[in-house]
Amino acid sequence: MNATDRTPADLLGSALAADPGRPLVTFYDDATGERVELSVATFANWVAKTANYLQGDLAAEPGDRLALLLPAHWQTAVWLVACSSVGVVAEVGGDPAAADLVVSGPDSLDAARACSGERVALALRPLGGRFPQPPAGFADYAVEVPGQGDRFAPFVPVDPGAPALAVGDEELTGAGIGERALADAAAAGLPPAPRVLSGLGYDTWRGLSLGLYAPLAAGGSVVLCRHQDRLDGDALAAREATEKVTFTVPRS
Repeated sequence: MNATDRTPADLLGSALAADPGRPLVTFYDDATGERVELSVATFANWVAKTANYLQGDLAAEPGDRLALLLPAHWQTAVWLVACSSVGVVAEVGGDPAAADLVVSGPDSLDAARACSGERVALALRPLGGRFPQPPAGFADYAVEVPGQGDRFAPFVPVDPGAPALAVGDEELTGAGIGERALADAAAAGLPPAPRVLSGLGYDTWRGLSLGLYAPLAAGGSVVLCRHQDRLDGDALAAREATEKVTFTVPRS
């Protein structure tokens, strides 16, 4: 983390400048057998495309509230950093009826329809695949985003002291996310440039921090495991060895 880094977007920018080819997010879904690995450069490209879509096609502005109805997933991580890049407040598990726009997975479409603003749906299929049939009333993320620009610049500068993330009963600024993530990395005892395995959900700050922000702030990477409870001890140990994990987040 450089001295000038404050927001998640800043942290990603520094990671991209330092070593764009190294892994950043490796995602497993142990219900489907899916594995996806994104380098810093690939992750940053997804973030740029998503941020361009957010401020362009969706006309989102700094301070807008986005209800993020997605599980712990590599595409959720992309949306979180894209929101930070634009200045949009990501409300994890937020109320769609009170939000300016909503981003939903396939299991929360009914709830997401309460949003009167723009609605985006993610199929969460392997390799970022699209819906076989787009859900009525939603834009399909996998259709809309690939054609967006590969570089992003906000229309207006993002204030690092403005609200950026709401999760549970907490609301953090962009700068607050970076500061707290770095403190969490130290408190958890993460080694330098950690390779962190997390099976926590993204519905709490702890899950978000140890499953994304803290590894990013510490110059490391995350192995994000959805449905990790389906692994027995031997399978988990094998994954830790294969992925060269240096820190495993306790489940409790």
